[in-house]
Amino acid sequence: MNYDIIIIGSGPGGYVAAIRASQLGKKVAIVEKAEIGGVCLNWGCIPTKALLKSSSVVKTIKDAAKFGVKVTDSTIEFEKIIKRSRQIASQMSKGVDFLFKKNEIIVHTGFGKLIDKNTVEVNNEGEIQQITAPKIIIATGAKSRQLPNLKIDGEKIIGYRQALNLQKQPESMLVVGSGAIGTELAFFYATLGTKVTIVELLPTVVPLEDEEVSEEILKALKKAKIKVHTKTLVESVDLNGEKCVATLKSDDKTEQIEADIVLSAVGISPNTENIGLEKLGIETDRGFIKVDKFYRTNVENIYAIGDVIPTPALAHVASAEGINCVEKIAGIDVKPINYNNIPSGIFTDPEVGSAGLTEKQATEAGYNIKVGKFPFSALGKATAIGDRNGFAKLIFNTEDDKLLGAHLVGHGATDMISELVVARETQATSHQILKSVHPHPTMSEAIMEAAAAANNEAIHL
Repeated sequence: MNYDIIIIGSGPGGYVAAIRASQLGKKVAIVEKAEIGGVCLNWGCIPTKALLKSSSVVKTIKDAAKFGVKVTDSTIEFEKIIKRSRQIASQMSKGVDFLFKKNEIIVHTGFGKLIDKNTVEVNNEGEIQQITAPKIIIATGAKSRQLPNLKIDGEKIIGYRQALNLQKQPESMLVVGSGAIGTELAFFYATLGTKVTIVELLPTVVPLEDEEVSEEILKALKKAKIKVHTKTLVESVDLNGEKCVATLKSDDKTEQIEADIVLSAVGISPNTENIGLEKLGIETDRGFIKVDKFYRTNVENIYAIGDVIPTPALAHVASAEGINCVEKIAGIDVKPINYNNIPSGIFTDPEVGSAGLTEKQATEAGYNIKVGKFPFSALGKATAIGDRNGFAKLIFNTEDDKLLGAHLVGHGATDMISELVVARETQATSHQILKSVHPHPTMSEAIMEAAAAANNEAIHL
């Protein structure tokens, strides 16, 4: 069968690219070996947020008396929490399938492999077919990265997939890695009553964030009774007994801790094995496919987007890359994506939203900076809703007053960060942010006040 574009993978990169290509008049095929929507819809972004909503409800019930509501009885039904998240994932997957039908995108179920620069072989449980197109986009995503001494067996040592679909709530859990996946799942399980310990090799939790944000999340982890070991290595895990026994090493100290389950959350590895890269001579670096600024590989007609290339492994990044890629293929004059202004969100309690440079990065880059920081505890809205944790922190270049970095930690941070992404994209100054009237009472007032604080003009600080 012949198409204009074949896309291997239907995650946030692949399915968005397919729909945009169809809008541009292209005949498009998707090759997908598993669920429509990829990891994000089925095993990542969406189901984790469903689980975190359940844990949020649990926390609200526990705190109900503070709001004048007496709750006499409540029961956590772990199986139903998991079932709800799976139902939501299925619903989202069906939604993408509907969009495929609406846009006349053909789905070929099976494992896709490149045969040549115009041909993809689809293997569906031994049933082989070949499809062709002048353009092929690789969007095969990624999987849990495995450490040599922490092999995922799906039972005692698990990855994020298994963590989202456990049949029984564990009494104790060791989480290795404190990035977004590790901290989000740590908060979820700890709120439900699991005894959680986090081990992080680097000096801070959520180590990609601004140092003050990391400190705030560390306080929240401890408040949630989650034990945290930073600058600590998991040397080994003994699986011979009923429980997992992990040996931890930090500096010259060695200790052992027990847990029912070990969650490996140490990052991802690209899904590039056995898809024909070597046969076609497609260049890679540490497993990631090398592309130019418009996602072209070194082999004519073949492109790659999303987690298989060395750009931020975020769903919204993959989607943006997919749109940019197919618009370039269609002959539209597009600008390369500005990777210096990619927002990230961590859905912990409190949430984290960030974009641009951290304070340390800005200083190391040689900028003369001014920093405005405003605590949510000084906001009427935060006080009214009973969630006063966190702050807004904005970093400006003193020479031109433009926003270099934005860091929010607190209620609604993942939604509010979008305002600051637009501010950076439009090269807004601290004074422009300050003079943009923000509604009262809202959490977003902290952004205006942080801009004011950078100029020693904060009213409520």
